[in-house]
Amino acid sequence: MNTPVANPYPPVKIGIVSVSDRASTGIYVDKGLPALQDWLGRALKNPLQFEPRLIPDEQAAIQAALIELVDAGCALVLTTGGTGPALRDVTPEATLAVAHKEMPGFGEQMRQISLNFVPTAILSRQVAVIRQQTLIINLPGQPKSIAETLEGLRDADGKSVVPGIFAAVPYCIDLIGGPYLETDEAVCKAFRPKTAIRTFPATN
Repeated sequence: MNTPVANPYPPVKIGIVSVSDRASTGIYVDKGLPALQDWLGRALKNPLQFEPRLIPDEQAAIQAALIELVDAGCALVLTTGGTGPALRDVTPEATLAVAHKEMPGFGEQMRQISLNFVPTAILSRQVAVIRQQTLIINLPGQPKSIAETLEGLRDADGKSVVPGIFAAVPYCIDLIGGPYLETDEAVCKAFRPKTAIRTFPATN
């Protein structure tokens, strides 16, 4: 009988933030946080600790939540909602306000992926930034769109046609001094230069 091997990958603390006036006041059930937690739980092999936040479309509240999650040691913070052109959509403004560095490639790729599904993807304003040693990424508001932008596009045989943004996330976190993220290739294959790849004991 084989003895189970403990998870060899480093634990990761991830902040997940859903920005919605109506969900935060209980008018309807939030779907963003469960969608983020489900996808990350499937995509990552690391032991995960989630720090969830459900907040209204208020710039000050969003900024405070992002700063709190960075200070709490989250290596990655993903937001969902509040990235369109509506008057109450201020997630990008809040994210940029707490940034030390901008990472424009993430937003560019998200819109490129979403344009394969809906022409209104050009209305999205998602941004990604680094604050201290944390990567913060704005994602779309719908669970289906969240998965599409994270995973990218696949053909009928399941082969990746357009990489999702998450393929670049683990190496980005390496570069800013965060924990080593290992992905399940069936969900999302992370890309790293050969010199950055580490090996870990196999689990049963």
